[in-house]
Amino acid sequence: MSEEGGVAVIGVGNILFKDEGVGIYAARYLRENFDFSPEIEIVDGGTLGFKLMTYYQSFDRVIILDTVSIKDEPGAVYNLPSDALMGLGSYRQTAHEVEVVEMLEICSMLEKMAEVSVIGIVPHDIESVDISLTDRVKESFNALIDETIRHLQRCEIVCNRKSGASLEEIIEIYNSPTMKNQTPKFFQQG
Repeated sequence: MSEEGGVAVIGVGNILFKDEGVGIYAARYLRENFDFSPEIEIVDGGTLGFKLMTYYQSFDRVIILDTVSIKDEPGAVYNLPSDALMGLGSYRQTAHEVEVVEMLEICSMLEKMAEVSVIGIVPHDIESVDISLTDRVKESFNALIDETIRHLQRCEIVCNRKSGASLEEIIEIYNSPTMKNQTPKFFQQG
């Protein structure tokens, strides 16, 4: 982990359940396709839940990439500050969504807590066991990335696109892991 302060982007979710893995894919996509200045920490948070709490206390800003199970069209993208998220009872549809909100509630009572936002996409299917995304979420994936880049720019992070991997290539990495391309639990920009 980097020195205290700065920005962390945490992709959370479960790639085994179709659209529930979109946060993981988005974090990897950012890592593969952008350089950031100053550097940010990009974390594959998976379903680690409460183990991610340390990021809420170590960084000035935390951006969580995830699904947001609220009543709207699948593929709709939201950028929700933590206080708005805690008020959305209907948001808590998956185990990791519950843990994200519970961590925010706990950390809000602590002395130091990052400014936390969840940038999420309304899923279409979080029940089918398939390492992929539905067509509706794939069609909106770039909107999720664009909103994340805009949010980082508002945090005074310069985001430079580089040649990297497509969404399909990133999904394939998770679909066919090998020792060469296996993703560590935590990965860092830099």
